[in-house]
Amino acid sequence: MKKILSFFAVLTLASIAASLCAFGQSKTADGGKGSQMKNNTIKLAIKGGRTFTATLADNSSARALAELLARGDVSVEMKDYARMEKVGPLGKRLPRNDKPISTGPGDLILYQGSQFVIYYGTNSWTLTRLGKIDNATGEELLSALGDGDVTVTLSLNK
Repeated sequence: MKKILSFFAVLTLASIAASLCAFGQSKTADGGKGSQMKNNTIKLAIKGGRTFTATLADNSSARALAELLARGDVSVEMKDYARMEKVGPLGKRLPRNDKPISTGPGDLILYQGSQFVIYYGTNSWTLTRLGKIDNATGEELLSALGDGDVTVTLSLNK
């Protein structure tokens, strides 16, 4: 009986150790080779206007966006909201990493897991940060995005 109990104790410990090892591993956008993505920048091409470059955040939401863009460009039909942002559906749900944050001009945000947002103003809310447009002011973004609806095409910056 003692041998049987010892055997089950060893099996249980081995099972726990294997679970802990598997729990510590996570698949990343670079094929599991580390937490850094191979390409952490994207392009945002505004229909009939400018193109901006953005640096992605280091979280599972931004990695999922990069993986989506690795399959092809994504065009987002965006509408103005509250004179501070443009928002539109990505067409796919991404993992959420919502935190209370303050946004500023150029922030790229995931809202409700499926809405892509470009801020040209400021806001404080519980949101998921995807990245930030490089070297653009709120005035430049508002000028490029316009007052009404706009189509923005997202692609990996190759």
